Amino acid sequence: MISRAWAAAQVLKFIPATDLTILDPIWTTDYRTRNHAFAVFDTLYGQTGPSQGFKATPQMLAGHAIEDDGRTWRLTLRDGLMFHDGQKVLARDCVASIRRWCVRDAFGQALMQRTDELRAADDRMIVFRLKEPFPLLPDALGKSASNMCAIMPERLALTDPFKQVPEVVGSGPFRFGANERVQGALVVYERFRDYKPREDGPPDWTSGPKVAHFDRVEWHVIPDEATALNALRLGEVDWMEVAPVDLLDELRQDRDIRLMLLDPTGFCAVLRPNHLYPPFDNRAVRHALFGAIDQTDFMSAAVGTDRSQWRAPIGYFAPTSPLATDAGMPTLTGKRDYGLVRSALESAGYKGEKIVLMGPADFPILTALTEVAADMLRKSGMNVDYQATDWGTVVQRRALRKPPDQGGWNMFCTSLAGLDVFSPAGNQALRGNGAAAWFGWPSNPGLERLREAWFAAPDLDAQKKIAAEIQIQAFQDVPYYPLGLYYRQSAYRADLSGVLHGIPVFWNVQRL
Repeated sequence: MISRAWAAAQVLKFIPATDLTILDPIWTTDYRTRNHAFAVFDTLYGQTGPSQGFKATPQMLAGHAIEDDGRTWRLTLRDGLMFHDGQKVLARDCVASIRRWCVRDAFGQALMQRTDELRAADDRMIVFRLKEPFPLLPDALGKSASNMCAIMPERLALTDPFKQVPEVVGSGPFRFGANERVQGALVVYERFRDYKPREDGPPDWTSGPKVAHFDRVEWHVIPDEATALNALRLGEVDWMEVAPVDLLDELRQDRDIRLMLLDPTGFCAVLRPNHLYPPFDNRAVRHALFGAIDQTDFMSAAVGTDRSQWRAPIGYFAPTSPLATDAGMPTLTGKRDYGLVRSALESAGYKGEKIVLMGPADFPILTALTEVAADMLRKSGMNVDYQATDWGTVVQRRALRKPPDQGGWNMFCTSLAGLDVFSPAGNQALRGNGAAAWFGWPSNPGLERLREAWFAAPDLDAQKKIAAEIQIQAFQDVPYYPLGLYYRQSAYRADLSGVLHGIPVFWNVQRL
C-alpha cells in the first residue's frame, strides 16, 4: 500500500522477477541487483541498444581524449555530478570505484591487466596509462550486463571487493530508500532531485539522458505469478518484469496491457558445476555428462513448446553474437543415451558421490531448469541431493567455497543475459582463472590463453577464428553446460510510455 504522504505523488509500482537480496552490484552478478544498481548508481559510459551496435557512449563523462597511440586515455567528468549524500562526484571516487569493480569483473580484469597506471589527475579528470592500446576501454566501463562499473563515493569504493558495501550511496537518478525496505516484500526508490541528466542524445538502453518522471518507484515482491498478474490487470501495479509464458496469448488480447521483449539478446540458460570438489573437479566426469544434455528438454520445461520463445541448440556464445559458431557442436547434437553416459561416468571415475544441486522455488524458469537437471542427473546414475530454497539464498550460497557437505554445493542453474555471453571479454562463466573466476572457480589454462589471444586479434575475422577454438576448448574443459536460449516478455499497463529496451530502468518512463 502507498502511504498517505505519497498518495498524490507520481508513483511507479513494479514487480521484479524475484526479491532483491544483494545491494552491492560488485559483489554479485544477480540481475535483480544489476537492475537496482542502474536506478541508484551511474556509470562513466552508457551502452546503446542493438540498432546502434551496443556502442559505448559518454554518460557521466563530458568526453575523453586518446593520446600516445592509444596508450593514454583522459576521461573528463561532466559538471554538476552529485552523490546522494550531497557530495560532489570527483575523479578519485571514480578511480576507487573502477579499482574495486575490476577485481570482480571479467572485462575489468582484462582492462587492468593492460593498465600501467590509473589515477585522478584533478577533480574532474581520470587518466589511464596503458601498457598497450585497448580500444574496448569504454565498452568495459559502460557494460550494461552483470557487474556494471557502478560509481560510488571513495569511502565506499575502498571496501574489500569480496565484501559488501555497508550502505548504498550512488549518483544515479534515484535514491535507495533503505529505511523503507522490507525483505521479501518491498523495495523503494525516490527521485534524486539533484541528478543532472545528460543534455544530448536520445535515451537508448543505458545511454543518453536519464530523466526521472516518477517521484517514487516501488518494487512489490509477489512470488506467485497468478497473484502478480492479477495485480497488474487490476491496475494495482504498473509493470511486471517477467510475464508468465503460458499466458502470453491471453495477455496479447488485453487492451490494458502491453507486452515487450525487453532484451532481444535473450537469456542463455546454464548448468554450472563446482570445479573445486568431486566429482566435477574431474574433467573426464564433467565431459561425460555432456552426453545427457538435451537443450530441447530444458527449454520446453522452462518456457513451453512455442519455439519462437527459445533457441536450441546453442554453444558458448549468444546466437546473436557475430562470434556464434558451430565448432564442437556435435558434443551437444549427437545421440543422447543415458546408458552410455552412465558407463562413461563410471569409466571417468565417478564413485557415487552425492551431488548437491541448489535450486530456487520462487523463480519459475530456474525452478523448471533445475528440476530437469535433477532428473537428467538421476537418469545418468548420479546420486542427487536436490536442495530447493529461494533464489536469494542460492545467490548467497553459490559464493561459498565450502565443501558440499559443509554448506557448499556441486551444481546450480542460472541464466546469463545474451550480452554477457556475446564475447570472451564479458563472459564471467567462461573464465578459467581459478580462485579469481566466477562461482564454480574452474582452472582452465587453455581457455585463458585463447581469451588473451582473442583480445590481441587484429580484426573480426581473426576473433571469429579464435572464438571457434574457445568453444572447442570449452566443450573439452566444460566450465559450464549451455542449456539453450530463451526470451522473456515484460508486461506493463497501457498508460505507461517510454519503457526502454534492454533492462528494467525507471528513467524515461512516464504515465500518459
